Amino acid sequence: MKIYIKTYGCQMNERDSEAVGALFTASGHTLTDNENSADVLLFNTCSVRDAAERKAKGKIGYMKKLKLRRPELIIGVMGCMAQRLGEQLLAELPHLDFVLGTGQIHQAVDAVEKIAAERKRFSNTIEAPEEIDMLGAHGSNSWSAQIAITRGCNRFCSYCIVPYVRGREMSRSLDSIMDEAKMLVDSGVKELLLLGQNVAAYGLNGDIRPPASGYSPFAELLEALNELPGLERIRYTSPYVSYFNDRLIAALAKCSKVCHNIHLPLQSGSDRILKAMNRQYTADSYREKVAQLREAIPDLTFSTDVIVGFPGEEESDFLLTRELMEEVGFEQAFIFKYSPRPGAKSALLANTVSEEEKLRRNNILLDDLERRIGKRIAGLVGSEQEILCEGVSARNSARWTGRTGTNFVVHFEPDTTVKPGDIRKVKVTRAGSVSLFGELI
Repeated sequence: MKIYIKTYGCQMNERDSEAVGALFTASGHTLTDNENSADVLLFNTCSVRDAAERKAKGKIGYMKKLKLRRPELIIGVMGCMAQRLGEQLLAELPHLDFVLGTGQIHQAVDAVEKIAAERKRFSNTIEAPEEIDMLGAHGSNSWSAQIAITRGCNRFCSYCIVPYVRGREMSRSLDSIMDEAKMLVDSGVKELLLLGQNVAAYGLNGDIRPPASGYSPFAELLEALNELPGLERIRYTSPYVSYFNDRLIAALAKCSKVCHNIHLPLQSGSDRILKAMNRQYTADSYREKVAQLREAIPDLTFSTDVIVGFPGEEESDFLLTRELMEEVGFEQAFIFKYSPRPGAKSALLANTVSEEEKLRRNNILLDDLERRIGKRIAGLVGSEQEILCEGVSARNSARWTGRTGTNFVVHFEPDTTVKPGDIRKVKVTRAGSVSLFGELI
């Protein structure tokens, strides 16, 4: 059968979709990008933000027309929205055949084959009691790959439903991760992206307390990967600021293959709002960790997540966020207008900030970010940068795109020898609005 997989949401979902797709091909099925010719439509959904959930529901609803024309078509939903709504989706969408929760996505092949044989709709959202055994399945990208090192989350931020839809935090064994990494590098992969809701909590067995200063299983994992022959770069996302202890910071500074860029979610610069969010750090402790990291790794760059308009956020709270973002000087930021998620604790709070005010605050931070990025990348003109070559630019087929270890994008004209995954040096000749242009050295 031809399988079409549509993914919504985060990189964790992208990784799950890749693994599910690999399981289908291993079982003799084929993947397709054409939903109209597919025998199976599989939607991997997200519930973290309302917009992603509405978009997925709208798309699945639209597929009713296709099913009317082709009654044999199989339509399934998996992922966070499936976990949250379960059988409710079958009631709302009568053309939907099956629902698989986050703990059952490794059963997608069996689910499709069961529907094809029995034509009986079902939902399975039982939480997996142990590590899902599909995580080592990969697609065919030859130079970069993602490895999920943890699943679930134990932080219970008041605005977030991840612990409820992805379950409690589980870490994979070091041996299983290293075996997967070796397999990928042997196949030609040059860059690994480590994934988890809180990657820095890797190996802590669900303990929500940040570890003592001299202990970090995540640091041990990074050090092991750093010694892997043939691997050029290691990235990771997302960590929680409190877990950057002395042991981890020392490992980040020492490991030459670990990129000097950290996505470090802030969410708010106001202690009052951080407490309401159940973010268990203060603005000052966040500042201190950033300072420690910059002292150990002077060229380190940061990206972040920020929520504006959280219930009770006043103008003074917003200005504290704006001030801290400027102080840190984030090179990238994902800024979201707060929306309540059913099941999250903050959904019980009154939504005190109007949509117009959320938009105003959102736009102010975006304008600040644009100004900062422009100034930052202009300062790199004339410098030499080491990039990992990613391939042909999406906007100009005459150019290629590469990325620095500090996560700046560089566009350049390739020579006849360059290949995706190559590490090359470029001289930066000019800066665009958010990216750089350079020449191969």
